[in-house]
Amino acid sequence: MDSAIRRPRGSKPMARSHLQEAVSSRYIDGIERRSSPRADVVVRVNYQTVDSLFSEFARNINDGGIFVETDTPQPIGTSIELEFKLPGADRPIEVIGNVVRSIASDDAPPDGVAGMGIEFENLDADVREQINGIIQKLRSTSETEPEASV
Repeated sequence: MDSAIRRPRGSKPMARSHLQEAVSSRYIDGIERRSSPRADVVVRVNYQTVDSLFSEFARNINDGGIFVETDTPQPIGTSIELEFKLPGADRPIEVIGNVVRSIASDDAPPDGVAGMGIEFENLDADVREQINGIIQKLRSTSETEPEASV
């Protein structure tokens, strides 16, 4: 008997990019990996890698990381220096992060977006508390706003 992986008849192998996305997504075997909920927020994020400087928009954030919408996401494992200012914050937040999820434009699902999930590495307690406070305000505001009628 050979040691090849057998797939059900008619199934196709998963593309490497989709496999990376599945492995690095927020759920593994149905278990939520995030330690705290994300808040939907759109803020400009300036970030740099070893050799490039970028400015994009974030879609959501929590005290553990941020999702940056971009057509040119960095590879998983890339270290990134981030700077962004959340609504209601007095000063910008500067933090180092690591790309843990990368979705290229060609690989984004029809209802999704290209971008990268960045996990914060050096978030001090004061900044974490600031992010959590702003997230709580954003979440409570969105929960109390009436839904638009169609």
